[in-house]
Amino acid sequence: MSNLYKDNPSSRNHLKDWEKNALEKFSAKMSDKEKPFPCIPATIGFTQNKLRYSFIGDPREPSSIYELAESLSSYTQVSREIGHYTSLIVFYETPEDMKEMYSVENYEQLFWEHLSGLRMIDPIDWPEDIPSDPHDPVWEFCFNGEKYFMYCATPAHKNRKSRQFDVMMLAITPRWVLQEFNRSPKFAMGIKKQVRNRLKNYDSAPIHPDLNTYGSDNNFEWRQYFLRDDDSSLSKCPYHRMLKFFKLDE
Repeated sequence: MSNLYKDNPSSRNHLKDWEKNALEKFSAKMSDKEKPFPCIPATIGFTQNKLRYSFIGDPREPSSIYELAESLSSYTQVSREIGHYTSLIVFYETPEDMKEMYSVENYEQLFWEHLSGLRMIDPIDWPEDIPSDPHDPVWEFCFNGEKYFMYCATPAHKNRKSRQFDVMMLAITPRWVLQEFNRSPKFAMGIKKQVRNRLKNYDSAPIHPDLNTYGSDNNFEWRQYFLRDDDSSLSKCPYHRMLKFFKLDE
């Protein structure tokens, strides 16, 4: 059985209860007309059924990193066939005790552990055209030879509803999807303006200062992957430090 799920309401009965519940709540979030989700490309991908889903275990368990690697590898193989506006949505089975105890910062640490874990078991060399240092403006996360933008949502986020979800969740978008979206600068600029306007209405926290544009001299992609519930952020990328610790930094 494939570890990627293409949504079809008639097939949801085959999902586990927590999987079905996560997918239903995600669908409600993406299709809410009264309070539309800020990321317009994500809502387009949802409407066109271009998103693929993966359900994996407790994110505190090391095995979940291997599950994530398997899902992302499978997605890498088929993403270009799916077409524009595709992303991989990953739902973690997040136990109630974790939801009650974990802070935004706890989830943040866990998120970076998973990205570092993916790098450590990546079977393919890091792309030559992407710097290995996250503090370079053109760095971005890569896995299985593909460049990806990462997004994390957690149950602990309260003020930043655009980063809140009932379980720990990742949205993983190939760079080529974003490049295609930005092919028409005028169109892309108009959408980005609408996204920012939606963010102002969606979140009770101000737009995070780390949100920026890929490739800009003052932009660092890693800062946008996980946004805290306030306007604070880490001074150095944990991914970079973890790779140094495990001596895997190129």
